[in-house]
Amino acid sequence: MSRLLNTSFLPCSTCRTRSSSAPHSRVNKPRIVSVRAKIREIFMPALSSTMTEGKIVSWVKSEGDKLSKGESVVIVESDKADMDVETFYDGYLAAIMVEEGGVAPVGSAIALLAETEEEIADARAKASGGGGGTSPSPPVSQAPPVVEEKVSASVPPPKVVSSASAVHPASEGGKRVVASPYAKKLAKELKVELAALVGSGPMGRIVAKDVAAAPPVQKEAMAPAVAVELGSVVPFTTMQGAVSRNMVESLSVPTFRVGYTINTDALDALYKKIKSKGVTMTALLAKATALALAKHLVVNSSCRDGNSFVYNSSINIAVAVAIDGGLITPVLQNADKVDIYSLSRKWKELVDKARAKQLQPQEYNTGTFTLSNLGMFGVDRFDAILPPGTGAIMAVGASQPTVVATKDGRIGMKNQMQVNVTADHRVIYGADLAQFLQTLASIIEDPKDLTF
Repeated sequence: MSRLLNTSFLPCSTCRTRSSSAPHSRVNKPRIVSVRAKIREIFMPALSSTMTEGKIVSWVKSEGDKLSKGESVVIVESDKADMDVETFYDGYLAAIMVEEGGVAPVGSAIALLAETEEEIADARAKASGGGGGTSPSPPVSQAPPVVEEKVSASVPPPKVVSSASAVHPASEGGKRVVASPYAKKLAKELKVELAALVGSGPMGRIVAKDVAAAPPVQKEAMAPAVAVELGSVVPFTTMQGAVSRNMVESLSVPTFRVGYTINTDALDALYKKIKSKGVTMTALLAKATALALAKHLVVNSSCRDGNSFVYNSSINIAVAVAIDGGLITPVLQNADKVDIYSLSRKWKELVDKARAKQLQPQEYNTGTFTLSNLGMFGVDRFDAILPPGTGAIMAVGASQPTVVATKDGRIGMKNQMQVNVTADHRVIYGADLAQFLQTLASIIEDPKDLTF
């Protein structure tokens, strides 16, 4: 049964079979099987390929609530983003096994789903270790957890590790306040008390517009900022742990670096001309990079197994963005084919979602080439570490006025920026990068193709 349902469940059923005992009867009486309701486990899903554990941000539903298939049940913080997790089945949220703020390994049970309301008490008894008077479920073959915003379905539950109290900071006296992750983030920034708001979202959920419409808090009511305690040991957040693992993994890749100086006068002039239309400098650099990659496909390739490499079928530019507590790389997909205005709108959308921790996996893990730009901080040059699974990353410095010699032998002034590319030397060689950078420079110094 569990194989057919593609999920493990705790049976609380009794079966009764009746058949004819006559030895010479040619027609057997039909079997009468009585199956009572089932109690299913909701698992911690794998929301990314690098996720090993997840943190419960908030439960969208409360114990005893009726659920419909495909409905959001809980919001989980992965190593990159906060994501809604849905249920595969109709039923009732019988027991929450990991409270808000708690951490559980991927594949472990975080809640129990009862098929009928009568089974809720039995499920709660099981969650508390009482057993509920039914036999344990038979062993189920293991399968990888689902990598989408779905409840993983066939991994047996290891022990759950909880690292927080049952009362969430956005709760009032233990009463759960249901709000979207972005609403909670916005409330924290604006110092708005969620418990005092009335939600306008589905089932009374507090959404961002409810927080934005709340009256501002007086400055004297704001709590002073907590100072960092010197000498204290601070464990990594989930995101910081993921970054740490990726950086250590990158050390196994043989890399080399090539730098190049590019004149930006024409690009700066174009930016001033179309900035009012919502175009960003990040989008312009991503577009220029994508067009150059289209002419040097090996720089857009990647090597994952050390024995072969892949010419990626699309040019997806990942751009490093610093967010509270970590770093993430939203991806501008098919950047060589999307017009600059659409690309700029998409970039703004991705940045907003990244800072609200609402990026979907395909929006941050599909990059084929990475940009890291510290020019806005006045940094003139730096080297970037190659992200695992990609062929190259380009570090972009600030555009600065520079005294140069002109072609006619005179002294002049031009705006120039330094770019340094770090590449996987198993796949990309020095001449490949030199030719790519020459093409990139020609596009930036004559940017007419960026606005087609």
